[in-house]
Amino acid sequence: MADQTIQSITSKLWAMANELRGNMDAGEFKNYILAFMFYRYLSENQEAYLTSNNVIDLVEGQSVNDAYLEQVTEEDLADYLDDISSSLGYAIQPQDTWVSLTEKIDNSVIVPSDYQTIFDNFNKNAELNEEATKDFRGVFNDINLGDSRLGASTTARAKALNNIVKLVDSIEYKGEDGKDILGEIYEYLIGQFAASAGKKGGEFYTPHQVSKILAKLVTNGLTESDETFTLYDPTMGSGSLLLTVAQELPGGKRAGAIKFFGQELNTTTYNLARMNLMMHDVSFNNMTLNNADTLESDWPDGPDANGNDHPRSFDAVVANPPYSAKWDNAESKLKDPRFKDYGKLAPASKADYAFILHSLYHLNNNGNMAIVLPHGVLFRGAAEGKIRETLIQNNYLDTVIGLPANLFYGTSIPTTILVFKKPGSRKTKDILFIDASKDFEKGKNQNNLSEEHIDKIIETFEKRQDVDKYAHVASLEEIKENDYNLNIPRYVDTFEEEEPIDLVEVCKQLETDNAEIAKLEAEINEQLKILGVEI
Repeated sequence: MADQTIQSITSKLWAMANELRGNMDAGEFKNYILAFMFYRYLSENQEAYLTSNNVIDLVEGQSVNDAYLEQVTEEDLADYLDDISSSLGYAIQPQDTWVSLTEKIDNSVIVPSDYQTIFDNFNKNAELNEEATKDFRGVFNDINLGDSRLGASTTARAKALNNIVKLVDSIEYKGEDGKDILGEIYEYLIGQFAASAGKKGGEFYTPHQVSKILAKLVTNGLTESDETFTLYDPTMGSGSLLLTVAQELPGGKRAGAIKFFGQELNTTTYNLARMNLMMHDVSFNNMTLNNADTLESDWPDGPDANGNDHPRSFDAVVANPPYSAKWDNAESKLKDPRFKDYGKLAPASKADYAFILHSLYHLNNNGNMAIVLPHGVLFRGAAEGKIRETLIQNNYLDTVIGLPANLFYGTSIPTTILVFKKPGSRKTKDILFIDASKDFEKGKNQNNLSEEHIDKIIETFEKRQDVDKYAHVASLEEIKENDYNLNIPRYVDTFEEEEPIDLVEVCKQLETDNAEIAKLEAEINEQLKILGVEI
């Protein structure tokens, strides 16, 4: 029922958003509607803090916002903001709250400069808590208040922003059980924007069904524990994959027990990831996200300038990197600890193995890693072949899973999931091959995986046994015989024999067909004679 409620709300919201965006590309419009949803979330989260911690005193019948406006004077504003920021990591001034903003719009007293003031104040207050500054500073920078597609004049643009605020304010974000579902609505919208953005959508969102497979793979075999679980995505996009892994952990999202780590090159997408995690109640204390080029700027080792911990290795690593991306494979990188043990670097035109080696370097000795890549990584030769051979000989590669084509936004190619583990946690030296490429539900624009398809993959992964025309456990000797080529059809025979031809039936059908043809020719000739046409 909750999913139906979320889908219903999102469908209405999506339809209204499409009306509002006019001629603006959906991928760019997301920066407005998602950012305002996040601002509303932060403001209402601050309201809850003000009341639950008795920061302000409520008179019967008085709203939290009115009390905040009345009790905070200009003289003591700084003290209030310091107090709020020390706990929440951010602080919103009384005149900048979500309720204050919507009331100004309703009373037609808002001026165009109010929006710039709100975001300027937020950035200024983000400096109050040094530990949280990185998590909040500039998070709203992708709201382009001067974009002419919002309106030709300053007043017209302000009116467009007002309409977006009113739309976001209209969202009913409580489920039937009273549970806050704003985070789930946010996630659905990200998926919708990714679907409509075409190729660009694949840059910031991994389809949930694929994320779910990756999440189940890296959490497989774990038991509920009070110990902190560290999770890393070197190409995190909007952060959705990280959140999906958290949901698959035994016991669900244990508050404070999961530490999220991630890097993202695109600044707009990095901002989206920060918002997405916090909208799902991930505290700034439990996430460390960097806006960086993962291959050029390796994950930092040790605490940063603000004392935030940057562990070198993690309990789980998941990734859906850009496929066959270009990168700088300068010879000096052979000294990089991530790449130096393999003797070769991934080619400049295909960074796939660079992402594999980076991710594996940051996996701890007992952890699990799952990464999605194009099939070329299974069989391409030269430097990639050498790296692949070394990975196999060192017993890092655990499983190869072939997925159906056309699952992802922006590309129709089939992909593969590679599961890696460190040798210490590997019980055997074989490799499991799963060919799941034929199990899918055909969609209008993209193919989909059902829960049954996902369960079949995970069950096969757990049992690690041969399954006719679906899975095969290949020994190291078998891999060597194939020159370390991991092309799945070499190991999983999916060939379906055709039924033997019944020649008697074929002859009978030919006789019938010939008789029908002769009859048709006679009818045509008869019609031509009637028309006086000589044959």
